[in-house]
Amino acid sequence: MTLNQLEYFCAVCRYHSITRAAESLFVSQPTISTSIRNLEKEFHLRLFTHGQNRITLTNDGSLFYKKGIYPSQSA
Repeated sequence: MTLNQLEYFCAVCRYHSITRAAESLFVSQPTISTSIRNLEKEFHLRLFTHGQNRITLTNDGSLFYKKGIYPSQSA
């Protein structure tokens, strides 16, 4: 995992949108999507559930977010 991947993941969590996360970070949407997909493969987790106009964290994604943001605290 890279810091960029963690930053992209957190932005998607914040905006509930890959498009808005990409716009806020001045990167392309495929960059964010690929980064998230690589994180999911690396950790063998499904991080997001995709809805019609919104993306939400799975339970595993929520735990991953808590560990990524607050690594010294237990989940």
